[in-house]
Amino acid sequence: MRVAVIGGGPGGLYFAALTKQLSPHWEVTVWERNAPDDTFGFGVVFSDETLDGIAQADREVYEAMSAEFARWTDIDVRHRGSTLTSGGHGFAALGRQHLLRILQQRCADLAVDVRYRTQSPPAAELAADYDLVVACDGVRSATRAAYADTFAPDLDERSGRYMWLGTDKVFEAFTFIVDEHDFGTLQVHAYPYDATRSTFIVEMAQDAWRRAGFEEFADRDHPPGTSDEDSIRRCEELLAGHLDGHRLIPNNSKWLRFTTVRNRTWRHENVVLLGDAAHTAHFSIGSGTKLAMEDALVLAASLHEHPDVPTALAAYEQERRPVVESTQRAAQASLEWFEHIDRYTGQDPHQFAFNLLTRSRRVTYDKLRVRDEGFTTAVNRSSAVPPMFRPYPLGGLLLRNRVVVPPTALHTARDGVPGDFDLVHLSTQAVGGAGLVLAGMTAVSADGRATPGCPGLWNDEQEAAWRSLTDFVHGQSDTCLGIQLTHAGRRAATHGGGRPVAASALPWDERSPVPREADRADMDALVRDFVAAARRADRAGFDALELQYGHGHLLSGFLSPLTNLRTDAYGGDLAGRLRLPLEVLRAVREAWPAGKALLVRISAADWAEGGTTEADAVRIAGALAEAGADAIDVSTGEVVAHERPRYGRSYQTPYADLIRNATGVPTIAVGAISTYDDVNSIILAGRADLCGVGRAQLHDPLWTLHAAAAQGYQGPAAPWARAWRAGSGRLPSARTDRIPPRLELLRQPAESVHRRWLPRTAVPAHP
Repeated sequence: MRVAVIGGGPGGLYFAALTKQLSPHWEVTVWERNAPDDTFGFGVVFSDETLDGIAQADREVYEAMSAEFARWTDIDVRHRGSTLTSGGHGFAALGRQHLLRILQQRCADLAVDVRYRTQSPPAAELAADYDLVVACDGVRSATRAAYADTFAPDLDERSGRYMWLGTDKVFEAFTFIVDEHDFGTLQVHAYPYDATRSTFIVEMAQDAWRRAGFEEFADRDHPPGTSDEDSIRRCEELLAGHLDGHRLIPNNSKWLRFTTVRNRTWRHENVVLLGDAAHTAHFSIGSGTKLAMEDALVLAASLHEHPDVPTALAAYEQERRPVVESTQRAAQASLEWFEHIDRYTGQDPHQFAFNLLTRSRRVTYDKLRVRDEGFTTAVNRSSAVPPMFRPYPLGGLLLRNRVVVPPTALHTARDGVPGDFDLVHLSTQAVGGAGLVLAGMTAVSADGRATPGCPGLWNDEQEAAWRSLTDFVHGQSDTCLGIQLTHAGRRAATHGGGRPVAASALPWDERSPVPREADRADMDALVRDFVAAARRADRAGFDALELQYGHGHLLSGFLSPLTNLRTDAYGGDLAGRLRLPLEVLRAVREAWPAGKALLVRISAADWAEGGTTEADAVRIAGALAEAGADAIDVSTGEVVAHERPRYGRSYQTPYADLIRNATGVPTIAVGAISTYDDVNSIILAGRADLCGVGRAQLHDPLWTLHAAAAQGYQGPAAPWARAWRAGSGRLPSARTDRIPPRLELLRQPAESVHRRWLPRTAVPAHP
């Protein structure tokens, strides 16, 4: 095998060394345009997981790295004059230049041909001469650009600005500095990497960056290899209180905008991308060097494990892509959190610190509690009650906990009349412990059902059936019961060949009938139907009412610019698109008792180009609250058939977070929330006031009670039905049954969760 490597950064060198180690007879050549002692970057952070992989793959590299590591376990959050510390995390860092020297020496020991100060030939030329070309040529990869038709890169450049710097102040922990100024918020990500230096990344939203005057400095000519000295001096002035007389150290340091790199594929024939050329993840969640070295390990192993290059490259991408995409999801959440940090700076310092630490949704309440119970106790204000089991006032109701069972489409009704299965479902969910249980997708008219099996609330028979159901449930539990009212619009089932009604004459998909555009008579009838159904819901004994304004149903169709193409007063700009939904809400609010809760569910994003924007979602939620909604149930999507959602754990929570913290309107977070740990994290961080747990409650109707048992909570927020009380404790198992013997003659003191980086070398302040 003849292998060409473009780029002699950590990823390229580590791959070359591992490949030569596994196959000494292979010819491995690395092209690196810089000199071996050129310095770029500052410190590099590694996780314990990555280090374990390096230790197993190449002990010499690992031991050389370990000898120089700065190690610590603490994270400091500096905010509004407070420094809060969370311990037990575990970090290891070293200088990037030192890492390169280790890898360069390892390559030399293994007889890898590394050609420094040499620009590589074009990838196409190398591909003709070598069996494999590994492109480690960075974010601006020329190889990726040369084969763009195959790789299909997606380069998401953000608007915020950041600058990579160093400092001779040696921080003792990973330190987040959040400084508020008249121009906005300035944040710093800082961490030590040896006895004399720390990495120091300054980051700002674009508007704040401009107001602070940095745009003027950035517009000046800064030749390659030079730094924006004026901006650096300004940062030193603004952050003097955190630098304690020390200086900021530049290294080709200029204001940058972060680009998230994604590719449809990482391989083209015998050319493969590695590291930043293939993918990037925001620096606030991880290290590009870490990801590149993990890539290198898998690619080298795949080449060794498979019989030919195409199979090996396919195996490499198949193994690495899920890992990278998971990291990118977490990094995207972190990136967006920092982009909108002004939403959170008004929080109490403890809640703010918790919010920051859990921003990516990878670190959770439970993980922090295990790592540093003292920190979570402080955030909880010493309360022994888990956040999910704290009561919440919703409209005129007092919910006993923060768990909501969202509306579920059961499709078991006959002629709109709920039956036995509806009774079993709602009663089981109610005694299962949730604070609020919602009956789902109930049509306000016969032609408003999404399917023939959907329930309704337009006649006396249906009202009586619902009344019988609520009487039974309220007799078994004090859980609040709600019902969702809707008209499915263009998503409605057609009966007898009729055409559904919609905001505009747009079919749901190519197989659906073309609906008719709603006229004035249709809209008047819709308002009357919603009001009549709301009154029936009140008489039927429901405690809460939810109006469905999302998921492509009729009123959702008016809100989205993708489905409302009207040219009258009920279309056009957002004010026009809101007109009918607000008319319905105001009429229902007047008919619905003040002592009961009124919710509205929206789709805060359409997951399609040209759809509802974040700014639209904030305006919609604010208008709905002003018109009488007590809370917004924040969902997304299902508005158009060609949507492309980015699914993942609690993937819709950022929209509830956005609306809650931009408007102050109470929100319900929904969407792939399935663990009590996630519910606790969302509530404690202030991302939502309530959490809708859907699929997990279908999997286990007693989910809320089991969550209480798992956390050792036995208070009034999670009452067990008398007949089931014997099952309220933790069940014995092989793990809980065994009591281990003592095997230590002298007990060792428990290791502290707090470890600071305290190098022996004293570092004098910069004069």
